[in-house]
Amino acid sequence: MRKGYLPFLSFNDIINIEYKEGYMHQIIIAIISGLCVAIPSVIATVSSNKRNNDLVIYRINELEKKVSKHNNVVERMALAEQKITMLQSEVKELKGAK
Repeated sequence: MRKGYLPFLSFNDIINIEYKEGYMHQIIIAIISGLCVAIPSVIATVSSNKRNNDLVIYRINELEKKVSKHNNVVERMALAEQKITMLQSEVKELKGAK
């Protein structure tokens, strides 16, 4: 068998791996390499999700402000329509009184 070659291992081989020369070193290197890839990936994903979450919260707050302004305009327009209706009726009364 070539040095550095890791053939397919059965369950019994995995259990007895510490007794086989050279395999433990390769497995430790593979685990360390995997962790060197996985840890930054997890950190980047969590960081990206936090930024996206912050952006969504900011945009929702901005939309709430716009909705509040819109609702304020609607209320003011309803009051203005009532006043216009009242003024129109007063004008009709004044025209009728002449």
